[in-house]
Amino acid sequence: MGEKRVYLDYNATTPLRPEVREAIIEDLAVFGNASSMHGAGRLAHNRVEEAREAVEALIGAQAGTITFTSGGSESNNTVFETMRVLGSGPDGRVLESGRTGIITTAIEHPCVLNSAAYLKSLGFPVHFLRVDEYGRIAMDELKSVLSEKTLLVSVMTANNETGTIQDIKEIAALAKAQGAFVHSDGVQSTGKIPVNVEDLGVDYFTVSAHKIYGPKGIGGLYIRKKAPVFPLIHGGHQEDGRRAGTYNNTGILGFGKAAELALRDLTAYKDHVEPLRDRLREGFLKTIPNIKINGHLAYTVPNTLNVSFPGAEGESILLSLDMKGIEVSTGSACASGSLEPSHVLLAMGVGPELAHGSIRFSLGWENTAGDIDYTIEAAAPIIARLRAMSSVSVEQERSHA
Repeated sequence: MGEKRVYLDYNATTPLRPEVREAIIEDLAVFGNASSMHGAGRLAHNRVEEAREAVEALIGAQAGTITFTSGGSESNNTVFETMRVLGSGPDGRVLESGRTGIITTAIEHPCVLNSAAYLKSLGFPVHFLRVDEYGRIAMDELKSVLSEKTLLVSVMTANNETGTIQDIKEIAALAKAQGAFVHSDGVQSTGKIPVNVEDLGVDYFTVSAHKIYGPKGIGGLYIRKKAPVFPLIHGGHQEDGRRAGTYNNTGILGFGKAAELALRDLTAYKDHVEPLRDRLREGFLKTIPNIKINGHLAYTVPNTLNVSFPGAEGESILLSLDMKGIEVSTGSACASGSLEPSHVLLAMGVGPELAHGSIRFSLGWENTAGDIDYTIEAAAPIIARLRAMSSVSVEQERSHA
């Protein structure tokens, strides 16, 4: 591996910000159980509530609407478990005459896609909305499938692979007009763009700490006041009965500090990463022929760039860049063990061969212009070498896109 290290996989996870690390270390001395009524317990409980307020402030939520979870996957699963209970009768069977329709998209995170598939296996009618070549859903299709039978509409705010942003406010308004509940996976949008759940009109919104420079293993679910929720984890009284288990004080405190910093630095973050992302895109377009930029250029988070390199295989690109100290992804970190092409890119109409040759570059606070220039310089000969070795021509791959 080269001596220089350039991390460009911030959508997979982020390092702890120094202030977050310091807050976590300080909290290690606060050992009380936040459910205990004595002094040590009250101190721990107070810190949990301070962190809750910070997370709520980051997404524009009312007080007491964030439930802490183990992360984005648990939060999303909690929403779908709630829908399962709402749409089932006393015997557990789907209520054929009631609201049971589930609408989501073909580009969701695997935890949403698999949750929807599970409900479908139980008899819930599930519709997966298509997306256009830029990764945005068609509102006309949503309007055509919404009905008084629709129970839930779940659409992610920003896609983890391409960065494309959906119009959640309009989606929520359409769904609410039919009386449906609305959920959005906001893991990849929170801390990157302004988010206000009250303005969006959603009932449920998912957030995760390790995507905003906080610790892993802690996340949250916004639940609009009076919106129903049924626990995924049963046990004690924690989180007002919405999620049992001893409070992860250290993780929660780290999440709160990360949320506080993300809100404070939201504009500075955009001003830092967006020019670097644009520099990377323009550098690739200038130095590497026949590439395809995936995702929307306007409706996108500021740190994400997804590029297809026809004639080169994604895993080979990733490993070759890694040898140069450049760390990237071929798609979602949760699907990195799969040899299948990205379901997100396939849904956008990118052909399987071209999807296999796609790389996600996601930037963060630590990146510099020097990092970007080094990546551009390193990538050009790598792509040329891999293309020369490939049995599939660039023209063939682009013709199948």
